[in-house]
Amino acid sequence: IIMKKKQSKIEKALKSLTFWRGVIALLGFVFIWEILSKYVPIWTGTVLPWIGHVPPPTEVIEAWREVFFLPGYWESWYMSSGRVFAGFIAAQILGIPFGLALAVNKYFRDIFFPPFEILRPIPPLAWVPASIIFWPTTEMSIAFVTFLGAFFTIVINVLGGARSIDVRYLRAAQSMGASQWDLFYKIILPGTLPSIFTGAAVGMGITWEVVLAGEMISGGGGQQASGGLGFFIWSSYMGGTVATVIVGMISIGIAGYLSSTLIRFIGNRSMPWRNLF
Repeated sequence: IIMKKKQSKIEKALKSLTFWRGVIALLGFVFIWEILSKYVPIWTGTVLPWIGHVPPPTEVIEAWREVFFLPGYWESWYMSSGRVFAGFIAAQILGIPFGLALAVNKYFRDIFFPPFEILRPIPPLAWVPASIIFWPTTEMSIAFVTFLGAFFTIVINVLGGARSIDVRYLRAAQSMGASQWDLFYKIILPGTLPSIFTGAAVGMGITWEVVLAGEMISGGGGQQASGGLGFFIWSSYMGGTVATVIVGMISIGIAGYLSSTLIRFIGNRSMPWRNLF
């Protein structure tokens, strides 16, 4: 019997059409960007609106090469990532139990859901001036706004996931003698996990948006040399180096992608039954 060698995930990715479609799409986007921003003005003598003044990818790569080995650039990554995960983890710790409590307890929901719904539509960035006034340090203000960016999304997804569980499962388990803990641990929590990780993925994206805006507004948490990626972008803009601004924007995209990939990885490990389909 000849045993087939198990392929690694990298080998599977390289043989996947989805992977190569993504690669071709990215290369095509960069090629079109280069043509529109660099060569079209030369050929036509006019600059295209919106994209005509954007530096071409070759200029952005050159600017990235200049900052890549600077300690301040990687300190900006470190500081922004720390703020994002601090606020995100706090939102998970408070948001998941709060959402489950809203789902399973009618009295708790009647009391706390109305004020929650009033606060939820307020954009996290609207909290920035108030948080700067209320919190003693700028760093705590950024952390608080970051927390808000993920908290409401996580709670809504947890609440929706728990409320969507078919009540017949709960009644069937109760008829077989299941306790309240069994209902929660074996039915409600596993049934809510997909919604938890969906909310986590969405909340992570919002958290990156909020922390970067907070860093721009607050001046990087009082650390001018390495105030995070948000302050990196703002200082590049004030210095007139548009290519470096785009470097910061791409860095945000990469950081957000890696963060979401980490969440999806943890989700797949936490829900092994999803890999059966």
